Amino acid sequence: MAQAPPDLLTRVPLFADLPRRDLERIANGMKARRFAAGDVVAREGESGVGFFVVEDGRATVTVGGREVAKIGPGDHFGEIALIADKGRTATVTADTELRCYGLTRWEFRPVVESNPQVAWKLLEAVARMVREAEQRES
Repeated sequence: MAQAPPDLLTRVPLFADLPRRDLERIANGMKARRFAAGDVVAREGESGVGFFVVEDGRATVTVGGREVAKIGPGDHFGEIALIADKGRTATVTADTELRCYGLTRWEFRPVVESNPQVAWKLLEAVARMVREAEQRES
């Protein structure tokens, strides 16, 4: 399977400021995945171990059955799965054929442990997601 192109990762805020060698290290751990239109890529409440970056295609993100976002090339989802073995916080359904690159927790952990910059960005991303979830509930 093909690995992610490092340049795709520069569009992900979590990885944008990393040196090229770190981007290449992360990209080497990612695997190409394809989903057909209508496929559920991640289902709210189910366990998931992967983080995905969209290379091509479109998808809809829903929480509690309500649409909360549309995602496309350069967008990403599944950050929480990189750090916690918990259920998915949203459902992601492919609207068109979706080409993604996936990264598992066990591939990502050494990157975080050796790079405080990535760890901090991951914390910021999780904090943002918590704020957004709180706003949806109110």
